[in-house]
Amino acid sequence: MSVGRIVALGSALSVDGFALAGAEPVHAEFDDEVRRCWETLPDDTALVILTPAADAALGSRRRSRPHVLTVVMPA
Repeated sequence: MSVGRIVALGSALSVDGFALAGAEPVHAEFDDEVRRCWETLPDDTALVILTPAADAALGSRRRSRPHVLTVVMPA
């Protein structure tokens, strides 16, 4: 049974370590990159771990994918 993909979205320095726990790091350094990556996440994505900067870049766009659970890393 598959529970879905886990993604860590944000700067490489902040998200690469999540690969050790099985998450897929998605590098996005700038706001437009964050938004583009969010829009192109695979349909089987269940959880996205966001850096605070990625969260700010997405803003209300997080609501565009209500089936994706999101969590923001502490600053």
